[in-house]
Amino acid sequence: MGSFAGGGLPSDDIVITALRAGDEEMFAALLDTWSGGMLRVARSHVSTDHSAEEVVQDTWLAVIGGIDRFEGRSSVKTWVYRILVNTAKKRGVRESRTLPWSAFEHDGNDLGSLQAGDWKEVPAAWPTPEGEALASEVRGLIAEALTRLPPRQRIVIILRDVEGCSSDEVCEILEISPANQRVLLHRARVFVRGWLADYFESVKQPE
Repeated sequence: MGSFAGGGLPSDDIVITALRAGDEEMFAALLDTWSGGMLRVARSHVSTDHSAEEVVQDTWLAVIGGIDRFEGRSSVKTWVYRILVNTAKKRGVRESRTLPWSAFEHDGNDLGSLQAGDWKEVPAAWPTPEGEALASEVRGLIAEALTRLPPRQRIVIILRDVEGCSSDEVCEILEISPANQRVLLHRARVFVRGWLADYFESVKQPE
């Protein structure tokens, strides 16, 4: 995909300058790099995959429309994800699905769209088993476990362990305190680890 293929994104200054100049290659690079994660986060707020896709599209339109007003007080990624979360929340309200965040801790029935194939690697928060077949199985189990988490926990663990955001970035994107972020991430990781442990215990064959 041009000069960005396999090389990652350049610095924020270069990204912003390119976007303001209407650089289509830079925009395509951002789409390729971030849209998958944005879909996963959006899906936690809205009722269908189609709605999540529209949220992501609306977010990119807002990014292009607002790029000249970007002040650089946060990273470009954090800024884009803040727009995404706000857009998804508004869409969720229109769908009559958004509850107060305080109520989300007990809502574990909202299934997200994360699939095993969305990850090239098992997130660093969990040990990677030896063997590609087993690693692929673990990716699938983690994806299934994440769909069973309450939305707030799922969004935090996706941003931290799948999308690679820092704790500060997650706090800024979701507008939560560092303590709240730590608690949500800890609970999510404990659940996922327990899910994996229970599964492998159930399939373990006696020697």
